[in-house]
Amino acid sequence: MTTTLILVVIIIIVALIFDYTNGFHDAANSIATVVSTRVLTPGKAVAMAAFFNFIAAFGFDTHVASTIGKGLIDVSLIDNYVVLAGLIGAIIWNIITWYLGLPTSSSHALVGGYGGAAVAKAGFGVLLWAKWPSGWPGTLSFIILAPLMGMILGMTLMIAVSWIFKNFAPGRVDKLFRVLQILSASLYSFSHGLNDAQKTMGIMMAALIVGGYYAKDAGVPLWVILSAHGAIALGTLSGGWRIVKTMGSKITKLRPVGGFCAETGGGITIIIASALGVPVSTTHTITGAIVGVGSTKRLSSVRWGVAGRIVWAWILTIPMAATIAAISYLIISLVG
Repeated sequence: MTTTLILVVIIIIVALIFDYTNGFHDAANSIATVVSTRVLTPGKAVAMAAFFNFIAAFGFDTHVASTIGKGLIDVSLIDNYVVLAGLIGAIIWNIITWYLGLPTSSSHALVGGYGGAAVAKAGFGVLLWAKWPSGWPGTLSFIILAPLMGMILGMTLMIAVSWIFKNFAPGRVDKLFRVLQILSASLYSFSHGLNDAQKTMGIMMAALIVGGYYAKDAGVPLWVILSAHGAIALGTLSGGWRIVKTMGSKITKLRPVGGFCAETGGGITIIIASALGVPVSTTHTITGAIVGVGSTKRLSSVRWGVAGRIVWAWILTIPMAATIAAISYLIISLVG
């Protein structure tokens, strides 16, 4: 077995470990609202989320994987030590924020780590600034657009539902939306798998392309698709209860109708981004949707202090993951 092949195998294993950490880190995004409204028990919720994370593998294009694998970094200027260091940076930042209970973005940890390691190797010229919404312009702009879209859709749905059901008895509405929230949570879990698993596919493809095993214009092979979705589903089954508590109850108190609107608004936003090939943060999106739903009652119902702490974690994610990855690359290069 050649050194190149060994390195590619190591990167694929580490990428799947990252995908697993992404699953348990971001499980909260898929299930926090459905658990906090007591529509499903935590065990049933994570099983449902893992199932829909996995089935998102079938029948959909891999635009996001192409963006990660070929649209952010000039792969002709890097080696697979860059890819490995990028993954290490993302995993370390994921573990730090998971331990602290901060719902930061695994997606931006990954792109930040990948970018930071690439810059450490080849300078800032290695970054690709393609036409929006591709490449870094789309990825960076959706840091703002994803939560904003989630907030607007969540708010709009909540206002519409409140108007449509204004003459219904509260108990009847609650009973109806306890059923509908299972559907909305399924939609959100599906969209989470659709966007997030593809990010790991993109990293795996970058390693295979840099290693010379696939051409730059090659499609994503089935084994890469299934392994990425399988890893994120297993991670989701492991849960992420520290972050579930923050997302489900600390931002605002939700009832089933609010959970339905937040999950539906967030899920639609992520599916749109996936169709555009933009790697977005499921954390950013569902947080924006929850804030939008909470603000329809009154602005004071949203705990802005908690939301502000989360925003600071978002701001730090890309530079911190990039810094950790750059240091990792330098260490790996010295050892190598």
